[in-house]
Amino acid sequence: MRALLTELDTVSTGPSLTKGPSTYMTTDSTTANSTPSVLFVCVHNAGRSQMAAGFLTHLAGDRVEVRSAGSAPADQVNPAAVEAMSEVGIDISAQNPKILTVDAVQASDVVITMGCGDTCPVFPGKSYRDWVLDDPAGQGVETVRPIRDEIKAKVEALIAELATRPTAG
Repeated sequence: MRALLTELDTVSTGPSLTKGPSTYMTTDSTTANSTPSVLFVCVHNAGRSQMAAGFLTHLAGDRVEVRSAGSAPADQVNPAAVEAMSEVGIDISAQNPKILTVDAVQASDVVITMGCGDTCPVFPGKSYRDWVLDDPAGQGVETVRPIRDEIKAKVEALIAELATRPTAG
């Protein structure tokens, strides 16, 4: 499925798997909940996905339900990611890497992968995006800062997009 995922900036709709200019989305159902839910996925759920979840939680508050998971979770969140996020006032130190489950994907409206390959299950009605980001694993905080800043910009764009989506109900 990895070949079907690409960097996305918008969400398209249609009766089946569709490809817009930069979008892939399955569209067989709609969410009954007016609060959108986002799942961030990376291999270890220790760096990129944790920073993205931290930014989305901090910037969107209760306007978005936030989840993160990994296909092969690490034992702890990357200390350099924790430090980099702390520098911008966001504490992710209490987070723990979690295993990616089918239930987490099914419960999410938007699934954003960050290098997990084809381990993410695909379901109708979900918007799938792949954010191409450097992996902070094993890197110092100096290397993690630009990754953090790129994630923040992508999350801000995601929030703006979600705010313009029509709500169900």
